[in-house]
Amino acid sequence: MRSQSKKKEPESYVEREYRVVAAGNELVSSLVRVAETDLHIRADVHVEEQAKGLVLEARLQIERYIHKHPEFLSALSPLPADSSATPLIADMMSAGQKAGVGPMAAVAGAVAGFVGRRLLASGVQEVIVENGGDIYLHRKEDCTVGIFAGESPLSYNIGIRITKDQLPCGVCTSSGTVGHSLSFGIADSVTVVAGSIALADAAATRLGNEVGKTEDRAAAIQHALACARQIDNIHGVVIICDELLGAAGDVELVRL
Repeated sequence: MRSQSKKKEPESYVEREYRVVAAGNELVSSLVRVAETDLHIRADVHVEEQAKGLVLEARLQIERYIHKHPEFLSALSPLPADSSATPLIADMMSAGQKAGVGPMAAVAGAVAGFVGRRLLASGVQEVIVENGGDIYLHRKEDCTVGIFAGESPLSYNIGIRITKDQLPCGVCTSSGTVGHSLSFGIADSVTVVAGSIALADAAATRLGNEVGKTEDRAAAIQHALACARQIDNIHGVVIICDELLGAAGDVELVRL
């Protein structure tokens, strides 16, 4: 169960070092791994066992839908809405439609959001769910999310400030130079902030692909930012390509 884009990991890549720069170090940390799903969760209480059950539930929904509709797994363009789909599947389809990509481009974010929202519904007060660089945030205070951008000199040096008024939200990153999933772009990172984490994930995939449309890196960033302005309901986007950075929308950048 792979997404269409994100991070192209070299064979030796094992530890997810970008996790050390995520916000919420004062919260209780839990790790949940089920097949390709690898979550790092921070919450005000220990949630590992509960979260594992939620991951299994989310994966079962997706796998059952793929069994009935194989195109859901392989489509690189949006699929039409399905009134019989579960809310999780419908969320992925809607995100793909808005961003102009297939629904599996939103899978990591959708699973993170599913787990985060269900934990909150069970009584958890604060939660951060990170799934391969896609982050669902629900805090009671402002926080900062650092951007991992591979070998770029800006990696770990730039973060996005998220105010409590913007929460809950999703902060999702796609890369053409880091990670194992399919990408058509050359950006070290494309980070999208949106109220819907599934949309943030799908939009990051789409915009990451757009950065590969020209060899001129500055022009490629400007092209992708122009595309970002055409995607409704995203708060903002930050693109890093080697030493170049471009941003659009309502994002506050900070030095780490």
